[in-house]
Amino acid sequence: MARIAAGRLSAEPTSPEQHDRRRRILRAASRIGAEKPLERVQMHEVAKAAGVAIGTLYRYFPSKVHLFTGVMAAQVDRLASQVTEPPPGTDPVDAVADLLVRASRSLMAQPILSTSMLHAANTAHVATVADTVHIDNTFRDILLRTVGIEEPTAEDIRLVWLLMQCWYGVLQSSLNGRASMADVESDIRLACRLLLAPRSNASR
Repeated sequence: MARIAAGRLSAEPTSPEQHDRRRRILRAASRIGAEKPLERVQMHEVAKAAGVAIGTLYRYFPSKVHLFTGVMAAQVDRLASQVTEPPPGTDPVDAVADLLVRASRSLMAQPILSTSMLHAANTAHVATVADTVHIDNTFRDILLRTVGIEEPTAEDIRLVWLLMQCWYGVLQSSLNGRASMADVESDIRLACRLLLAPRSNASR
């Protein structure tokens, strides 16, 4: 079967059965992607593991970029569902740093899959891979909620965006073997203090 162009928009599920098929595809991709790097993952292998036809897989994920960006979006949704209000008296900047450190440790526990997700999300074009927008918006809202900013200004949103990009870069350095987990934690906490402390103080 000829490869479907990565520039095609993916279909959105509408029925419960379609949502279930899409979830099965993402779970299968996560399992296979935890063991094989992106270039070795085969779409027909994912379809077989998910119990769907190859045409169904391509309908929802026209390329491996779409597929592993979708896997990352699902992980960000899972993170959002696990975020709770920090205990009273917790510094909001520390709360954000703790959240990012926990997320980093979780991703580093599956380095092959995390490398594939980051590579896919970084190369995906926002015009054709809708999950990129979902990742950015959900992650931004998680950080704003954790730092305690309910009505963000344009500057708040920009600072959180810069923190997200910094975190991605630090995480990528660790996945490439250029930074230890201790370096990752130290860099994350420094970035949070530099970028968020002035805004968190203003919000209080």
